[in-house]
Amino acid sequence: MTGPSPATTSRPVTSRGRWRDQLVTVIWLVLVWNLLWGEFTWGNVLGGTLVALLVLVFFPLPRVTFDGRIRPLGLLRFAARFVAELVTASVQVAWIALRPDGVRHSAIIAVPLRVRSDLNLTLTAEALSLVPGTLIVEAVRDTGTLYVHVLDVRGPADVDRARRDVLAVEERIVRATGSAAELRLLAGPGPSASDQPPSPADGPPSSTTDGSPPSTRTDEGASE
Repeated sequence: MTGPSPATTSRPVTSRGRWRDQLVTVIWLVLVWNLLWGEFTWGNVLGGTLVALLVLVFFPLPRVTFDGRIRPLGLLRFAARFVAELVTASVQVAWIALRPDGVRHSAIIAVPLRVRSDLNLTLTAEALSLVPGTLIVEAVRDTGTLYVHVLDVRGPADVDRARRDVLAVEERIVRATGSAAELRLLAGPGPSASDQPPSPADGPPSSTTDGSPPSTRTDEGASE
């Protein structure tokens, strides 16, 4: 990630708030650890907890304050939709790998998030990276923009659909863990991707041959 974070100017964090933030971090790291192993077992939960504690002690992360509220129904909806997308994307990637013509085009798209907090940027990026066929290339903190590599892009319609899918993941995360102020941000139109600066690592936006927006770069025959 690059650039300063607006979250660094937030209100002071109390001792209770720090413990709560660390607990949320441990829970999330344990969840990611189990998803990477592919199954939830007591051994994976205990191992993930140990790894999470070691990360917090020896590799302390920047302080990210959690000002939202955990909504069980929202979490259930997020989990159910995430599992469904995980299965669907796995089948699609397997078909792309097996079909004779392989990957026709891939693309890197810029998606400005509506909630620009560090926590939302991280959770959305992690959720997208766990789904086959998508990969986070870069996350720009000062604009809240994710640069996402997607497979099998044939034209502008696929680019728009991929961008809507990213924003849908963000919305489900915010509705599961966001604050009232963050929920209000979801009702707005959100910034346009064409208004965002290009990735520092990529230079100026490049034009494409498939009619996609300038903020989208396509790569023919690329695969993950």
